[in-house]
Amino acid sequence: MSISTLRRSARETVSGLPPGFWWLWLSTLVNRTGAFVLTFLSLYLTLELGHSAWFAGLVVALHGLGGVAGSPLGGVLTDRWGRRPTMVTMHLAGAACAGALALVTSAWGIAVVVLLMGVAMQAVRPPINATIADMVPAHDVRRAYALNYWALNLGFAIASIGGGAAAFLGYRTLFVVDAVATVLCALIVFLRLPETRPERRPREEGKPVAEEKVSTLTVLRDAPFRTLVLLNLLVCLVFTAPWIGLPLTMADQGLSPSSYGVVIAVNGVVIVGFQLLVNRLTDKRSPVLLLALSSLLFALGTGATALAGSSVAFAATVVVWTVGEMIHVPTNAAATARLAPEHARGRYQGVMGMSWAVAGFVAPVLAGAVVGGPGPDVLWAATAVIGVLAAAGYATRLRKALAEDEETGAVVPPPVPVPGPVPSPAPAPVVVKGEDAEGSSVSA
Repeated sequence: MSISTLRRSARETVSGLPPGFWWLWLSTLVNRTGAFVLTFLSLYLTLELGHSAWFAGLVVALHGLGGVAGSPLGGVLTDRWGRRPTMVTMHLAGAACAGALALVTSAWGIAVVVLLMGVAMQAVRPPINATIADMVPAHDVRRAYALNYWALNLGFAIASIGGGAAAFLGYRTLFVVDAVATVLCALIVFLRLPETRPERRPREEGKPVAEEKVSTLTVLRDAPFRTLVLLNLLVCLVFTAPWIGLPLTMADQGLSPSSYGVVIAVNGVVIVGFQLLVNRLTDKRSPVLLLALSSLLFALGTGATALAGSSVAFAATVVVWTVGEMIHVPTNAAATARLAPEHARGRYQGVMGMSWAVAGFVAPVLAGAVVGGPGPDVLWAATAVIGVLAAAGYATRLRKALAEDEETGAVVPPPVPVPGPVPSPAPAPVVVKGEDAEGSSVSA
């Protein structure tokens, strides 16, 4: 492929999206560029404050636990309060927590602050995903999610490199920089990003409006979406396992921690370097096909880890499941937007985000227990089986829900789940932007 072809492909990948999306993209990049807390938190707790590795692991787990509560909270606020107010509030709350870590030194104080930070950081994701679905044309939604995911990983890569180089300034200084970057992100959203929440339809005289009845329980009663969430939870368990299991497996084979650092860095390098190309190759593809393919790549990459015996071989397995990650994250986010009524996008994204948070809390515990018990080979065999089961689930359980017109490629909208009888005449059809139109994603 020539340089001119690559340039043309890159231009086509980033063209045609509304200006508001690029302000949101910039806010994501700024926020993640200053994201130093989680990267250096365990080192700060153990090396500077003298806490045990066990306590450091517990604190990181509390961050994930906060996300379990934060995601549905952010979803409800997104639909009731608005996209922009929720983003600004949660960004400022996250900044306050980062700043507080530079001051708080007691064990209980740090634990509480990190828990609240988990709530704030996860609560901001539903309004971001809902805003993208609101403002981007349906056929470009998956591409937009992929670009936003690329910004997230690009910013994280910059933060990891810059934070490591600037660590001599002290961990507290990095936490303050994190707080400042998050405040700047909130300012970008407040000053440049318009509110995109759809206005509620006027109530017809004597007739209830179905939109007003959608609650989190209604979302959970949506059978196709519930299936999507459960399958995503399986994929998330597989995706999260290497972050705990891989370093333990490599150490068990006598490889050094520095070797693991190089191997896991492949994940970020591949995403930053090839996300746009992967998005170009997968654009307009069936979301069911892409979700099943990504699950199989997760299964293949993690399962092959049991066969690896060198740093190069481990790095190759990381490449495989990273490609699965690049396909899955934007496709899954777009599928969520596809199944969600426009007035309930926040709640749907919040429930989906909860599956990521639950996996982030549960998978490290399970992976550590399996590696320490039956052994790493059992862990990787289990992830391979779970990945294959998820792929089969996508192919057999969601084909109709995420169907598209074979001739036009247009998404065939599913009925909007509404509790109770629908009054007659039925309300005007809800325009749903989502997964199939996006071409597929996810991310992290």
